[in-house]
Amino acid sequence: MPAHPKAPFATAQDAEDAFYDALDERNAEHMAAVWGEGPDIACLLPMHPLVFGEDVRGLWAPMFAAGAIDLQVRHLRWVVLGDLAIHYVQEWVNPPAGQRAPPPVYATNVFRRDAAGWQLVAHQNSPTPPPPGAMGGPGPAN
Repeated sequence: MPAHPKAPFATAQDAEDAFYDALDERNAEHMAAVWGEGPDIACLLPMHPLVFGEDVRGLWAPMFAAGAIDLQVRHLRWVVLGDLAIHYVQEWVNPPAGQRAPPPVYATNVFRRDAAGWQLVAHQNSPTPPPPGAMGGPGPAN
């Protein structure tokens, strides 16, 4: 596995910080080091196919080559169940000057702790729902 200057990650939050730092820095090697090993790790991004295993590490370099990813992250809820941690967050893309900001997306980050520390095993993004009434219905319940 590639090296990361902060690895091994002592907490799930350390691993999550490294994930978002790698996005901000567009560093595919650091991104690869955040992820766990094995065929069951998974990543699902909007408008991308679901990717498993070693293909997750290959997902990032083309995205980073396409340009900067400037995100703001808001933590909504953390759940820790022994050696498993689930972080629910909201991500906002900061647009280039003069462009309108897209709506935020919800993300779920799942981390697993093993003898080497905490690693990301699943990341999924989902667009936020439209405002109530925008689709002819009452909208989602909160």
